[in-house]
Amino acid sequence: MARSNRKEAGRRRLAMRLPEMRKLIMEARDPWQLQLFEAYQMAVEARDAVRKRHFDPKRVQEYDETCFEIEKHVIRAIHEPSDGPAAFQRKPGEPSGR
Repeated sequence: MARSNRKEAGRRRLAMRLPEMRKLIMEARDPWQLQLFEAYQMAVEARDAVRKRHFDPKRVQEYDETCFEIEKHVIRAIHEPSDGPAAFQRKPGEPSGR
């Protein structure tokens, strides 16, 4: 899947997954937010591929956790769009340094 297609697929998937933020997700244009959408789509694709092959259930759980972590970062990025990659490296609840 092409990069721009992954961004849009990730955006749509996140809009379905986070209905309370659907409007904000669909309007997002910040490059950092778009990178998160793409990362989410890639994680979901990897998880689904592992799940389809009836591979290691632990690996599926790891991908599920990765998807959940990206969802949390998307929520934060939507509320604080200018944080960029530094926000991704902070733990939830950690101050943003502002």
